[in-house]
Amino acid sequence: MTPFHTVTLEGELVRLEPLTLAHSHAMVTAASSDRSTFGLTSVPNGDLPSVEQYINAALEQHQRGEGLAFATIRRADDQLVGSTRFMSAEYWHPIGESPRATPIAVEVGYTWLVAEAQRTGINAEAKVLMFDYAFDSLGVERVSLKTDARNQRSRRNIERAGATFEGILRRHMPASDGGFRDSAMYSLLREEWFARRERQR
Repeated sequence: MTPFHTVTLEGELVRLEPLTLAHSHAMVTAASSDRSTFGLTSVPNGDLPSVEQYINAALEQHQRGEGLAFATIRRADDQLVGSTRFMSAEYWHPIGESPRATPIAVEVGYTWLVAEAQRTGINAEAKVLMFDYAFDSLGVERVSLKTDARNQRSRRNIERAGATFEGILRRHMPASDGGFRDSAMYSLLREEWFARRERQR
């Protein structure tokens, strides 16, 4: 049984719903909008087969206990404006301790938004919702994030969220625009998030 229950996370601006095939047509619309702002981000093509493949891959990850993908819904008009997910769950445990039923570390990734939803606070609020859930409900010790090292806007957003830059993994994975990419790696630890959250109250 996957430790990632199909929870919905909701804030003032955004609702993160577990991504299912029921979101396919809305995602086709979002993914076929102005793609120039997606830049170096992996986004499905704006057609039904590509979107269904994207969603099915996410559902398979969930069944394996590796993560949980969300449809990013703008609350103002209930429109799907992108997607994000928990992924790459790790289940190691400190030596001498019992195995965990929930991840000890998880990554937040596959995040994209349509142009009109960028710089509106939706992404920032979604990150807060996901970090809170990861640390409070899943009890993880670490949240990881990564992005194409060339994607300066994404890197600034990750840094504004409070994550610490850890370095560059060279020729790390396929690039969304072809060839290979270097990945800028970031992390956020439990105590760092709690301290940041307390300062913002």
